[in-house]
Amino acid sequence: MDIKRAKQEIKDSIEAYLAKDEFGEYLIPAIRQRPILLMGAPGIGKTQIMEQIARECKVGLVSYTITHHTRQSAVGLPFIKEKTFGQETFSVTEYTMSEIIASVYEKMEKTGLREGILFIDEINCVSETLAPMMLQFLQGKTFGNQKVPEGWVIVTAGNPPEYNKSVREFDVVTLDRIKRIDVQPDFEVWKEYAYEQGIHPAVISYLELRRKNFYRMENTVDGRIFATARGWEDLSRLIQVYETLDKEVDREVVYQYIQHPMIAKDFAAYLALYNKYKTDYAVEDLLQGKWTPIILGKIRNASLDEHLSIVGLLNGKLSQLFADCYFMDAYVTKLYGYMTEYRDNLPEMTLESIYKKAENDFQTAKKSELLTKNEEKVFIRTVDFLEKLWIELRGETGSEDKTENNKAVEISEKDTYERAKTAFATEADSLETQTEYISQTLQNVFDFMEAAFGDSQEMVAFITELNANFYSIWFIRENGSDQYYRHNKGLLFDDRQKLILGQMEELENTMKRGLKN
Repeated sequence: MDIKRAKQEIKDSIEAYLAKDEFGEYLIPAIRQRPILLMGAPGIGKTQIMEQIARECKVGLVSYTITHHTRQSAVGLPFIKEKTFGQETFSVTEYTMSEIIASVYEKMEKTGLREGILFIDEINCVSETLAPMMLQFLQGKTFGNQKVPEGWVIVTAGNPPEYNKSVREFDVVTLDRIKRIDVQPDFEVWKEYAYEQGIHPAVISYLELRRKNFYRMENTVDGRIFATARGWEDLSRLIQVYETLDKEVDREVVYQYIQHPMIAKDFAAYLALYNKYKTDYAVEDLLQGKWTPIILGKIRNASLDEHLSIVGLLNGKLSQLFADCYFMDAYVTKLYGYMTEYRDNLPEMTLESIYKKAENDFQTAKKSELLTKNEEKVFIRTVDFLEKLWIELRGETGSEDKTENNKAVEISEKDTYERAKTAFATEADSLETQTEYISQTLQNVFDFMEAAFGDSQEMVAFITELNANFYSIWFIRENGSDQYYRHNKGLLFDDRQKLILGQMEELENTMKRGLKN
Protein backbone atom coordinates (compact mmCIF):
# COMPACT_ATOMS: atom_id res chain seq x y z
CA MET A 1 0.00 0.00 0.00
CA ASP A 2 1.06 3.64 -0.30
CA ILE A 3 2.33 5.70 2.63
CA LYS A 4 -0.96 7.62 2.95
CA ARG A 5 -2.95 4.42 3.41
CA ALA A 6 -0.29 3.07 5.77
CA LYS A 7 -0.59 6.22 7.88
CA GLN A 8 -4.34 5.78 8.12
CA GLU A 9 -3.97 2.10 9.04
CA ILE A 10 -1.57 2.98 11.86
CA LYS A 11 -3.88 5.76 13.10
CA ASP A 12 -6.82 3.37 13.10
CA SER A 13 -4.79 0.79 15.02
CA ILE A 14 -3.67 3.32 17.63
CA GLU A 15 -7.21 4.58 18.12
CA ALA A 16 -8.40 0.98 18.52
CA TYR A 17 -5.58 0.06 20.92
CA LEU A 18 -6.23 3.13 23.10
CA ALA A 19 -10.03 2.83 23.14
CA LYS A 20 -11.42 2.14 26.64
CA ASP A 21 -14.64 0.78 28.08
CA GLU A 22 -16.79 2.42 30.75
CA PHE A 23 -14.48 1.04 33.46
CA GLY A 24 -11.39 2.65 31.96
CA GLU A 25 -9.98 -0.65 30.70
CA TYR A 26 -8.53 -0.93 27.21
CA LEU A 27 -10.95 -2.69 24.87
CA ILE A 28 -7.99 -4.53 23.37
CA PRO A 29 -5.81 -5.72 26.27
CA ALA A 30 -2.08 -5.02 26.04
CA ILE A 31 -1.30 -8.67 25.33
CA ARG A 32 -3.47 -8.48 22.18
CA GLN A 33 -2.09 -5.14 20.99
CA ARG A 34 0.23 -6.39 18.31
CA PRO A 35 3.29 -4.23 17.60
CA ILE A 36 3.04 -2.68 14.14
CA LEU A 37 5.84 -3.39 11.65
CA LEU A 38 6.06 -0.86 8.83
CA MET A 39 8.14 -2.45 6.09
CA GLY A 40 9.28 -0.43 3.10
CA ALA A 41 12.12 0.99 1.07
CA PRO A 42 14.32 3.69 2.67
CA GLY A 43 13.45 7.34 2.20
CA ILE A 44 9.71 7.01 1.52
CA GLY A 45 8.55 8.74 4.70
CA LYS A 46 8.05 5.96 7.26
CA THR A 47 9.66 7.93 10.08
CA GLN A 48 8.00 11.20 9.13
CA ILE A 49 4.45 9.90 9.25
CA MET A 50 4.95 8.85 12.86
CA GLU A 51 5.34 12.49 13.90
CA GLN A 52 2.16 13.34 11.99
CA ILE A 53 0.26 10.44 13.54
CA ALA A 54 1.33 11.38 17.07
CA ARG A 55 0.14 14.97 16.58
CA GLU A 56 -3.15 13.95 15.00
CA CYS A 57 -3.88 11.34 17.67
CA LYS A 58 -2.67 13.78 20.38
CA VAL A 59 -0.32 11.26 21.95
CA GLY A 60 3.37 11.31 22.80
CA LEU A 61 6.12 10.01 20.56
CA VAL A 62 9.46 8.49 21.49
CA SER A 63 11.55 7.61 18.46
CA TYR A 64 14.72 5.52 18.34
CA THR A 65 16.89 4.13 15.58
CA ILE A 66 17.83 0.83 17.16
CA THR A 67 20.99 0.35 15.08
CA HIS A 68 22.49 3.25 17.05
CA HIS A 69 22.22 1.29 20.28
CA THR A 70 24.27 -1.35 22.02
CA ARG A 71 22.82 -4.14 24.08
CA GLN A 72 23.64 -2.22 27.26
CA SER A 73 21.81 0.98 26.28
CA ALA A 74 18.77 -0.92 25.01
CA VAL A 75 18.46 -3.43 27.85
CA GLY A 76 20.21 -1.65 30.72
CA LEU A 77 23.44 -2.18 32.63
CA PRO A 78 23.86 -5.17 34.96
CA PHE A 79 24.44 -4.75 38.68
CA ILE A 80 24.71 -7.17 41.61
CA LYS A 81 21.99 -7.24 44.24
CA GLU A 82 21.79 -9.34 47.39
CA LYS A 83 18.60 -11.37 47.75
CA THR A 84 17.50 -13.82 50.41
CA PHE A 85 15.69 -17.02 49.44
CA GLY A 86 14.61 -19.07 52.41
CA GLN A 87 17.49 -18.90 54.87
CA GLU A 88 20.22 -18.21 52.33
CA THR A 89 21.44 -14.98 50.72
CA PHE A 90 22.49 -14.92 47.10
CA SER A 91 24.09 -12.38 44.76
CA VAL A 92 21.70 -11.83 41.87
CA THR A 93 22.29 -9.99 38.61
CA GLU A 94 19.71 -7.32 37.84
CA TYR A 95 19.59 -4.56 35.27
CA THR A 96 19.16 -0.82 35.36
CA MET A 97 16.23 0.59 33.44
CA SER A 98 16.60 0.55 29.67
CA GLU A 99 17.51 3.91 28.18
CA ILE A 100 14.58 3.52 25.79
CA ILE A 101 12.04 2.78 28.53
CA ALA A 102 13.45 5.65 30.60
CA SER A 103 12.91 7.96 27.63
CA VAL A 104 9.25 6.97 27.54
CA TYR A 105 8.80 7.95 31.19
CA GLU A 106 10.71 11.19 30.61
CA LYS A 107 8.42 12.03 27.70
CA MET A 108 5.39 11.39 29.90
CA GLU A 109 6.77 13.72 32.56
CA LYS A 110 7.75 16.42 30.07
CA THR A 111 4.56 16.54 28.00
CA GLY A 112 1.97 15.32 30.47
CA LEU A 113 0.78 12.79 27.88
CA ARG A 114 0.22 9.39 29.47
CA GLU A 115 -0.29 7.56 26.18
CA GLY A 116 1.92 7.50 23.15
CA ILE A 117 3.86 5.73 20.44
CA LEU A 118 7.21 4.04 20.94
CA PHE A 119 8.72 4.02 17.46
CA ILE A 120 11.74 1.81 16.79
CA ASP A 121 13.32 2.28 13.37
CA GLU A 122 15.50 -0.24 11.48
CA ILE A 123 14.18 -2.99 13.74
CA ASN A 124 15.37 -5.76 11.42
CA CYS A 125 18.92 -4.41 11.07
CA VAL A 126 20.11 -4.85 14.65
CA SER A 127 23.44 -6.36 15.61
CA GLU A 128 23.76 -10.02 16.49
CA THR A 129 23.93 -9.26 20.22
CA LEU A 130 20.72 -7.22 20.10
CA ALA A 131 18.69 -9.58 17.92
CA PRO A 132 17.39 -11.76 20.80
CA MET A 133 16.40 -8.63 22.71
CA MET A 134 14.39 -7.36 19.74
CA LEU A 135 12.54 -10.65 19.50
CA GLN A 136 11.75 -10.42 23.21
CA PHE A 137 10.65 -6.82 22.71
CA LEU A 138 8.25 -7.68 19.89
CA GLN A 139 6.91 -10.79 21.59
CA GLY A 140 6.67 -9.55 25.18
CA LYS A 141 6.79 -5.72 24.89
CA THR A 142 9.75 -5.57 27.27
CA PHE A 143 13.34 -4.37 27.21
CA GLY A 144 15.29 -6.56 29.61
CA ASN A 145 13.11 -6.76 32.71
CA GLN A 146 11.28 -3.48 32.03
CA LYS A 147 7.88 -3.47 30.35
CA VAL A 148 6.75 -0.75 27.98
CA PRO A 149 4.34 1.46 30.01
CA GLU A 150 0.65 0.79 29.58
CA GLY A 151 -0.95 3.01 26.95
CA TRP A 152 2.14 3.11 24.75
CA VAL A 153 1.76 1.50 21.36
CA ILE A 154 4.80 -0.10 19.73
CA VAL A 155 5.39 0.80 16.08
CA THR A 156 8.51 -0.39 14.29
CA ALA A 157 9.94 0.10 10.83
CA GLY A 158 12.33 -1.91 8.73
CA ASN A 159 13.78 -2.23 5.25
CA PRO A 160 13.35 -5.22 2.92
CA PRO A 161 16.53 -7.26 2.41
CA GLU A 162 17.08 -5.94 -1.12
CA TYR A 163 17.79 -2.48 0.34
CA ASN A 164 19.98 -3.40 3.29
CA LYS A 165 22.61 -6.11 3.61
CA SER A 166 22.29 -6.09 7.41
CA VAL A 167 18.66 -7.21 7.40
CA ARG A 168 17.73 -10.14 9.62
CA GLU A 169 14.65 -12.14 8.78
CA PHE A 170 12.10 -12.59 11.56
CA ASP A 171 10.96 -16.12 12.29
CA VAL A 172 7.33 -17.17 11.99
CA VAL A 173 6.85 -17.10 15.76
CA THR A 174 7.69 -13.39 15.79
CA LEU A 175 5.82 -12.53 12.59
CA ASP A 176 2.71 -14.17 14.05
CA ARG A 177 2.81 -11.65 16.91
CA ILE A 178 3.06 -8.44 14.89
CA LYS A 179 0.86 -6.44 12.55
CA ARG A 180 2.79 -6.04 9.30
CA ILE A 181 2.21 -3.23 6.81
CA ASP A 182 4.17 -3.20 3.55
CA VAL A 183 4.63 0.23 1.97
CA GLN A 184 5.49 1.15 -1.61
CA PRO A 185 6.56 4.54 -3.05
CA ASP A 186 3.68 6.39 -4.72
CA PHE A 187 4.21 9.71 -6.47
CA GLU A 188 0.57 10.83 -6.44
CA VAL A 189 0.39 10.44 -2.67
CA TRP A 190 3.75 12.15 -2.21
CA LYS A 191 2.65 15.03 -4.43
CA GLU A 192 -0.21 15.87 -2.06
CA TYR A 193 2.29 15.94 0.78
CA ALA A 194 4.74 17.97 -1.32
CA TYR A 195 2.25 20.75 -1.96
CA GLU A 196 1.31 20.90 1.71
CA GLN A 197 4.96 21.07 2.77
CA GLY A 198 5.89 23.71 0.20
CA ILE A 199 8.23 21.55 -1.87
CA HIS A 200 9.88 23.61 -4.62
CA PRO A 201 7.58 23.75 -7.68
CA ALA A 202 10.45 22.81 -10.00
CA VAL A 203 10.80 19.49 -8.17
CA ILE A 204 7.07 18.78 -8.39
CA SER A 205 6.75 19.72 -12.06
CA TYR A 206 9.88 17.74 -12.99
CA LEU A 207 8.63 14.61 -11.26
CA GLU A 208 5.22 15.09 -12.85
CA LEU A 209 6.98 14.84 -16.22
CA ARG A 210 9.45 12.11 -15.16
CA ARG A 211 7.50 10.03 -12.69
CA LYS A 212 9.82 7.06 -13.03
CA ASN A 213 12.55 9.20 -11.47
CA PHE A 214 10.62 9.79 -8.25
CA TYR A 215 11.99 6.67 -6.61
CA ARG A 216 14.80 4.64 -8.14
CA MET A 217 17.08 2.09 -6.52
CA GLU A 218 19.51 0.32 -8.84
CA ASN A 219 22.62 -1.82 -8.51
CA THR A 220 25.50 -1.12 -10.88
CA VAL A 221 29.10 -2.28 -11.20
CA ASP A 222 30.08 0.92 -9.37
CA GLY A 223 27.67 0.32 -6.52
CA ARG A 224 24.12 1.31 -5.71
CA ILE A 225 22.61 4.44 -7.26
CA PHE A 226 19.32 5.86 -6.09
CA ALA A 227 16.78 8.66 -5.89
CA THR A 228 14.35 8.78 -2.97
CA ALA A 229 11.46 10.90 -1.73
CA ARG A 230 13.65 12.04 1.16
CA GLY A 231 16.33 13.14 -1.28
CA TRP A 232 13.88 15.19 -3.34
CA GLU A 233 12.48 16.91 -0.26
CA ASP A 234 15.91 17.79 1.12
CA LEU A 235 17.07 19.00 -2.29
CA SER A 236 13.95 21.15 -2.56
CA ARG A 237 14.76 22.94 0.66
CA LEU A 238 18.33 23.54 -0.47
CA ILE A 239 17.13 25.02 -3.78
CA GLN A 240 14.81 27.40 -1.93
CA VAL A 241 17.62 28.63 0.32
CA TYR A 242 20.09 28.85 -2.57
CA GLU A 243 17.62 31.05 -4.44
CA THR A 244 17.53 33.51 -1.55
CA LEU A 245 21.34 33.50 -1.48
CA ASP A 246 21.56 33.81 -5.27
CA LYS A 247 23.58 30.61 -5.56
CA GLU A 248 23.47 28.17 -8.47
CA VAL A 249 22.16 24.62 -8.16
CA ASP A 250 24.04 22.63 -10.79
CA ARG A 251 24.46 18.94 -11.53
CA GLU A 252 27.11 18.45 -8.86
CA VAL A 253 24.89 19.98 -6.19
CA VAL A 254 21.89 17.90 -7.26
CA TYR A 255 23.96 14.70 -7.14
CA GLN A 256 24.74 15.33 -3.48
CA TYR A 257 21.06 14.56 -2.80
CA ILE A 258 19.91 12.54 -5.81
CA GLN A 259 22.66 9.96 -6.02
CA HIS A 260 21.70 8.72 -9.44
CA PRO A 261 23.95 10.31 -12.12
CA MET A 262 21.42 10.22 -14.95
CA ILE A 263 18.58 11.67 -12.86
CA ALA A 264 20.83 14.30 -11.28
CA LYS A 265 21.99 15.44 -14.72
CA ASP A 266 18.45 15.43 -16.10
CA PHE A 267 17.00 17.42 -13.20
CA ALA A 268 19.83 19.96 -13.23
CA ALA A 269 19.15 20.58 -16.93
CA TYR A 270 15.42 20.86 -16.25
CA LEU A 271 15.98 23.30 -13.39
CA ALA A 272 18.08 25.53 -15.64
CA LEU A 273 15.29 25.55 -18.25
CA TYR A 274 12.68 26.10 -15.56
CA ASN A 275 14.46 29.23 -14.39
CA LYS A 276 14.94 30.35 -18.00
CA TYR A 277 11.20 30.06 -18.69
CA LYS A 278 10.49 32.39 -15.77
CA THR A 279 12.21 35.16 -17.69
CA ASP A 280 11.38 34.13 -21.25
CA TYR A 281 7.66 34.03 -20.61
CA ALA A 282 7.54 36.83 -18.02
CA VAL A 283 5.68 34.69 -15.50
CA GLU A 284 5.22 37.56 -13.06
CA ASP A 285 3.46 39.53 -15.80
CA LEU A 286 1.22 36.56 -16.58
CA LEU A 287 0.13 36.49 -12.94
CA GLN A 288 -0.81 40.16 -13.24
CA GLY A 289 -2.88 39.44 -16.35
CA LYS A 290 -0.37 40.98 -18.75
CA TRP A 291 0.69 39.16 -21.90
CA THR A 292 1.14 39.96 -25.56
CA PRO A 293 0.27 38.15 -28.81
CA ILE A 294 4.01 37.55 -29.21
CA ILE A 295 4.14 35.65 -25.92
CA LEU A 296 1.07 33.60 -26.87
CA GLY A 297 2.55 32.77 -30.25
CA LYS A 298 5.86 31.77 -28.70
CA ILE A 299 4.11 29.48 -26.23
CA ARG A 300 1.93 27.83 -28.86
CA ASN A 301 5.00 26.97 -30.92
CA ALA A 302 6.80 25.44 -27.94
CA SER A 303 6.94 21.72 -27.13
CA LEU A 304 4.52 19.95 -24.80
CA ASP A 305 7.24 19.61 -22.14
CA GLU A 306 7.74 23.36 -22.27
CA HIS A 307 3.99 23.91 -21.99
CA LEU A 308 3.82 21.72 -18.91
CA SER A 309 6.81 23.50 -17.40
CA ILE A 310 4.98 26.82 -17.79
CA VAL A 311 1.93 25.26 -16.15
CA GLY A 312 4.21 24.10 -13.33
CA LEU A 313 5.62 27.61 -12.94
CA LEU A 314 2.15 29.13 -12.68
CA ASN A 315 1.00 26.45 -10.28
CA GLY A 316 4.07 26.99 -8.15
CA LYS A 317 3.44 30.73 -7.87
CA LEU A 318 -0.23 30.20 -7.08
CA SER A 319 0.58 27.51 -4.53
CA GLN A 320 2.76 29.92 -2.56
CA LEU A 321 0.02 32.56 -2.63
CA PHE A 322 -2.58 30.05 -1.46
CA ALA A 323 -0.30 28.84 1.35
CA ASP A 324 0.39 32.42 2.51
CA CYS A 325 -3.34 33.13 2.55
CA TYR A 326 -4.03 29.94 4.51
CA PHE A 327 -1.48 30.98 7.12
CA MET A 328 -2.91 34.51 7.34
CA ASP A 329 -6.43 33.14 7.68
CA ALA A 330 -5.36 30.77 10.47
CA TYR A 331 -3.65 33.65 12.27
CA VAL A 332 -6.66 35.99 12.02
CA THR A 333 -8.99 33.17 13.11
CA LYS A 334 -6.91 32.42 16.21
CA LEU A 335 -6.58 36.10 17.02
CA TYR A 336 -10.34 36.50 16.64
CA GLY A 337 -10.84 33.76 19.23
CA TYR A 338 -8.80 35.65 21.81
CA MET A 339 -10.45 38.96 20.93
CA THR A 340 -13.94 37.53 21.46
CA GLU A 341 -12.85 36.03 24.78
CA TYR A 342 -11.46 39.44 25.76
CA ARG A 343 -14.73 41.15 24.79
CA ASP A 344 -16.99 38.62 26.52
CA ASN A 345 -15.12 38.89 29.84
CA LEU A 346 -14.85 42.67 30.16
CA PRO A 347 -14.15 44.40 32.48
CA GLU A 348 -12.58 41.60 34.55
CA MET A 349 -10.29 40.54 31.71
CA THR A 350 -7.66 43.02 30.62
CA LEU A 351 -5.53 43.22 27.50
CA GLU A 352 -2.58 42.09 29.58
CA SER A 353 -4.42 39.03 30.87
CA ILE A 354 -5.57 37.96 27.39
CA TYR A 355 -2.01 38.36 26.13
CA LYS A 356 -0.70 36.30 29.06
CA LYS A 357 -3.35 33.67 28.40
CA ALA A 358 -2.35 33.40 24.74
CA GLU A 359 1.30 33.10 25.73
CA ASN A 360 0.48 30.43 28.31
CA ASP A 361 -1.66 28.51 25.79
CA PHE A 362 1.24 28.57 23.36
CA GLN A 363 3.77 27.33 25.90
CA THR A 364 1.41 24.55 27.02
CA ALA A 365 0.77 23.43 23.44
CA LYS A 366 4.48 23.63 22.62
CA LYS A 367 5.38 21.58 25.67
CA SER A 368 3.00 18.83 24.58
CA GLU A 369 4.93 18.65 21.28
CA LEU A 370 1.67 18.38 19.35
CA LEU A 371 2.01 21.56 17.29
CA THR A 372 2.94 21.51 13.62
CA LYS A 373 5.43 24.09 12.42
CA ASN A 374 2.66 26.12 10.81
CA GLU A 375 0.53 25.98 13.96
CA GLU A 376 3.53 27.14 15.96
CA LYS A 377 4.07 30.08 13.59
CA VAL A 378 0.40 31.05 13.90
CA PHE A 379 0.65 30.97 17.69
CA ILE A 380 3.86 33.02 17.68
CA ARG A 381 2.34 35.68 15.45
CA THR A 382 -0.82 35.83 17.58
CA VAL A 383 1.11 36.21 20.83
CA ASP A 384 3.42 38.76 19.21
CA PHE A 385 0.44 40.87 18.07
CA LEU A 386 -1.16 40.88 21.53
CA GLU A 387 2.15 41.57 23.26
CA LYS A 388 3.00 44.54 21.05
CA LEU A 389 -0.51 45.91 21.44
CA TRP A 390 -0.33 45.55 25.21
CA ILE A 391 3.07 47.29 25.36
CA GLU A 392 1.72 50.08 23.18
CA LEU A 393 -1.45 50.64 25.20
CA ARG A 394 -0.37 49.81 28.75
CA GLY A 395 -0.36 52.73 31.11
CA GLU A 396 -3.41 54.17 29.35
CA THR A 397 -6.00 52.06 31.16
CA GLY A 398 -5.54 53.67 34.55
CA SER A 399 -5.32 50.22 36.12
CA GLU A 400 -3.26 51.59 39.02
CA ASP A 401 -6.40 53.45 40.20
CA LYS A 402 -8.52 50.33 40.35
CA THR A 403 -8.98 50.27 44.12
CA GLU A 404 -9.95 53.95 44.22
CA ASN A 405 -12.19 54.25 41.21
CA ASN A 406 -13.34 50.92 39.87
CA LYS A 407 -15.84 52.53 37.49
CA ALA A 408 -13.16 54.61 35.82
CA VAL A 409 -11.08 51.49 35.30
CA GLU A 410 -14.06 49.72 33.70
CA ILE A 411 -14.53 52.51 31.19
CA SER A 412 -10.82 52.66 30.52
CA GLU A 413 -10.58 48.90 29.87
CA LYS A 414 -13.49 49.10 27.46
CA ASP A 415 -11.66 51.89 25.68
CA THR A 416 -8.58 49.69 25.51
CA TYR A 417 -10.68 46.92 24.01
CA GLU A 418 -11.99 49.31 21.35
CA ARG A 419 -8.43 50.22 20.42
CA ALA A 420 -7.49 46.55 20.30
CA LYS A 421 -10.56 45.90 18.17
CA THR A 422 -9.43 48.59 15.73
CA ALA A 423 -5.98 47.00 15.53
CA PHE A 424 -7.57 43.61 14.92
CA ALA A 425 -9.75 45.08 12.17
CA THR A 426 -6.57 46.17 10.40
CA GLU A 427 -5.33 42.57 10.41
CA ALA A 428 -8.69 41.31 9.15
CA ASP A 429 -8.68 43.93 6.37
CA SER A 430 -5.20 42.78 5.36
CA LEU A 431 -6.54 39.25 4.99
CA GLU A 432 -9.44 40.47 2.87
CA THR A 433 -7.10 42.49 0.64
CA GLN A 434 -4.78 39.50 0.28
CA THR A 435 -7.71 37.23 -0.59
CA GLU A 436 -9.01 39.61 -3.25
CA TYR A 437 -5.55 39.88 -4.80
CA ILE A 438 -5.13 36.10 -4.96
CA SER A 439 -8.62 35.62 -6.40
CA GLN A 440 -7.77 38.10 -9.15
CA THR A 441 -4.43 36.39 -9.76
CA LEU A 442 -6.15 33.02 -10.09
CA GLN A 443 -8.57 34.54 -12.58
CA ASN A 444 -5.65 36.03 -14.52
CA VAL A 445 -3.99 32.63 -14.75
CA PHE A 446 -7.19 31.00 -15.96
CA ASP A 447 -7.60 33.75 -18.57
CA PHE A 448 -4.06 33.13 -19.77
CA MET A 449 -4.50 29.36 -19.84
CA GLU A 450 -7.68 29.73 -21.89
CA ALA A 451 -6.00 32.14 -24.30
CA ALA A 452 -2.85 30.04 -24.70
CA PHE A 453 -4.16 26.48 -24.55
CA GLY A 454 -7.96 26.42 -24.46
CA ASP A 455 -9.51 23.18 -23.22
CA SER A 456 -6.39 21.16 -23.96
CA GLN A 457 -4.33 18.70 -21.97
CA GLU A 458 -2.39 21.64 -20.53
CA MET A 459 -5.62 22.89 -18.94
CA VAL A 460 -6.30 19.38 -17.67
CA ALA A 461 -2.81 19.31 -16.13
CA PHE A 462 -3.42 22.71 -14.52
CA ILE A 463 -6.75 21.66 -13.00
CA THR A 464 -5.29 18.33 -11.87
CA GLU A 465 -2.50 20.10 -10.01
CA LEU A 466 -4.97 22.46 -8.35
CA ASN A 467 -6.96 19.43 -7.21
CA ALA A 468 -3.84 17.81 -5.76
CA ASN A 469 -2.88 20.89 -3.76
CA PHE A 470 -4.27 21.17 -0.23
CA TYR A 471 -3.95 24.96 -0.17
CA SER A 472 -5.55 25.57 -3.57
CA ILE A 473 -8.53 23.37 -2.71
CA TRP A 474 -8.90 25.21 0.60
CA PHE A 475 -8.74 28.63 -1.07
CA ILE A 476 -11.22 27.78 -3.82
CA ARG A 477 -13.60 26.15 -1.34
CA GLU A 478 -13.51 29.27 0.84
CA ASN A 479 -13.59 31.90 -1.91
CA GLY A 480 -14.88 30.20 -5.04
CA SER A 481 -13.72 30.40 -8.66
CA ASP A 482 -16.22 30.21 -11.52
CA GLN A 483 -13.54 29.30 -14.04
CA TYR A 484 -12.23 26.51 -11.83
CA TYR A 485 -15.70 25.06 -11.35
CA ARG A 486 -16.40 25.21 -15.07
CA HIS A 487 -13.19 23.51 -16.15
CA ASN A 488 -13.19 21.04 -13.28
CA LYS A 489 -16.76 20.03 -14.07
CA GLY A 490 -15.74 19.37 -17.66
CA LEU A 491 -12.75 17.35 -16.49
CA LEU A 492 -14.92 15.23 -14.20
CA PHE A 493 -17.43 14.74 -17.02
CA ASP A 494 -14.68 13.60 -19.38
CA ASP A 495 -13.36 11.14 -16.78
CA ARG A 496 -16.85 9.81 -16.14
CA GLN A 497 -17.49 9.53 -19.87
CA LYS A 498 -14.25 7.58 -20.36
CA LEU A 499 -15.20 5.27 -17.50
CA ILE A 500 -18.66 4.59 -18.94
CA LEU A 501 -17.29 4.03 -22.44
CA GLY A 502 -14.69 1.67 -21.02
CA GLN A 503 -17.35 -0.29 -19.15
CA MET A 504 -19.53 -0.44 -22.28
CA GLU A 505 -16.61 -1.67 -24.35
CA GLU A 506 -15.77 -4.31 -21.76
CA LEU A 507 -19.40 -5.45 -21.68
CA GLU A 508 -19.51 -5.58 -25.48
CA ASN A 509 -16.34 -7.69 -25.59
CA THR A 510 -17.78 -10.03 -22.98
CA MET A 511 -20.97 -10.46 -25.02
CA LYS A 512 -18.96 -11.12 -28.18
CA ARG A 513 -16.94 -13.80 -26.41
CA GLY A 514 -20.19 -15.32 -25.19
CA LEU A 515 -21.65 -15.41 -28.70
CA LYS A 516 -18.51 -17.06 -30.06
CA ASN A 517 -18.70 -19.73 -27.42
